[in-house]
Amino acid sequence: MITFGCPDRTGIIARISSFLAENGGWIVEAAYHTDPETGWFFTRQEVRADSLPFGVDELRSQFAEVAHSLGAQSTWTVTDTGVRKRVVILVSKEGHCLYDLLGRVATGELPVEISAVIANHPELGDVTRAHGIPFHHVPFPAGDPEGKQAAFAQLRQLVDKHDPHAVVLARFMQILPPELCAAWAGRTINIHHSFLPSFIGARPYHQAHRRGVKLVGATCHYVTADLDAGPIIEQDVLRVHHGDSVADMVRKGRDIEKVVLARGLRWHLEDRVLVHGNQTVIF
Repeated sequence: MITFGCPDRTGIIARISSFLAENGGWIVEAAYHTDPETGWFFTRQEVRADSLPFGVDELRSQFAEVAHSLGAQSTWTVTDTGVRKRVVILVSKEGHCLYDLLGRVATGELPVEISAVIANHPELGDVTRAHGIPFHHVPFPAGDPEGKQAAFAQLRQLVDKHDPHAVVLARFMQILPPELCAAWAGRTINIHHSFLPSFIGARPYHQAHRRGVKLVGATCHYVTADLDAGPIIEQDVLRVHHGDSVADMVRKGRDIEKVVLARGLRWHLEDRVLVHGNQTVIF
């Protein structure tokens, strides 16, 4: 799999295609996009591994010359889709997103390795261990800045041990400090309800119910130091009815959160998300 971004110009597609053709590369999926506002070109190329005379490391080495000649610098990747990717999931008490991801992995729908689940509460430990996945409880003491700093240090150590391709905040109710956002940049994914910024703070569904909203939804995005303002990967909505109770709205909101998170995580792991500034191109 090749993903690539560079300043737009003539001949980019020809250069990439020629390189692959010269090496016998069989392209099975290709997508292209040019952003006229930024003048930036994006592509994702899926190539049959058995059509090339060398492995992924040599492909990466040789393609580096092509990328640099087109001005891509660091905005390109070459990955082997045959290697199962690793995910670490961070949770608190709400388990709907975790249950959904565990089920998708258990049935083979989402072919990834969940290396660990880490929580600041112990409630989701049993279901995690029932799936044969290590569970770590890291308490975050309220009103204790030094204790919270130590908890984040422990969290980072546990996550980094697995070197995951994605760190998923599946309703993890702690704000990552800027140093963790930087260390895990481009691979930390969060999910939240779509009421932000209209209904900030506690009990957002109660606030929305009083306001009479007609849609509930969810946003999946990359985590940055700017809270809930990272590049958006996926969004979706469900209609609600004037007869829906707060509990009905919460249930529908959880349903859409599960679907949106699963979509966003899949696209990230399939290298379908290219980030440029605070925007994304999804192939």
